[in-house]
Amino acid sequence: MLTIGIAGGTGSGKTTVAERLVESLGPQDVVLLSQDSYYADNRHLSIQERERVNYDHPDSVDGDLLLSHLRMLRSRQAIDMPIYDFSSHTRIDETVNIQPKSVVILEGILIFADPAIRQELDIKVFVDTDADVRVLRRMSRDIQERGRSFDSVFHQYLNTVKPMHDAFVEPSKRFADLIVPEGGQNEIAIGLLASRIQTYLKIG
Repeated sequence: MLTIGIAGGTGSGKTTVAERLVESLGPQDVVLLSQDSYYADNRHLSIQERERVNYDHPDSVDGDLLLSHLRMLRSRQAIDMPIYDFSSHTRIDETVNIQPKSVVILEGILIFADPAIRQELDIKVFVDTDADVRVLRRMSRDIQERGRSFDSVFHQYLNTVKPMHDAFVEPSKRFADLIVPEGGQNEIAIGLLASRIQTYLKIG
């Protein structure tokens, strides 16, 4: 089994890169996991307390569960991936059953900042996109898809997203095997990576 990590700042296009790889390789061979699914369940906190949590800090992620699931997939065991509700900052009761396949792709902003997760990744890809593009994409996504207000997104970006990017995400770029500028728009990089994975699948 081949495990691929795709990291990068918020709005960098890492999810698009991951989805393009799945499209190129075929879903029959690839499992796609998002670190977003593994945010810690904060249902024990009041909604006001949940809204004050720093969701761009590594401590906001249930790294132990994510690590356990990666190792289970590598051992050819199925997992029950959690589903996270961003509007309530909690997990819902349902899960998604994921069967092991030849390739596991994990995408998320903080996956290279965790040494244990990093060790499980055979290929590490960092999607590098200009900050102004990233912040506009983040704002559009959070307002349209996650029901956030402009003011809350703006406040969060200045107070946690940017400081945490500078402290954890950008420094983790040094662990990457491949840096992809401009995310999903970089056809050449995505094509080369897909070819490398296809070669592995044929050999395997």
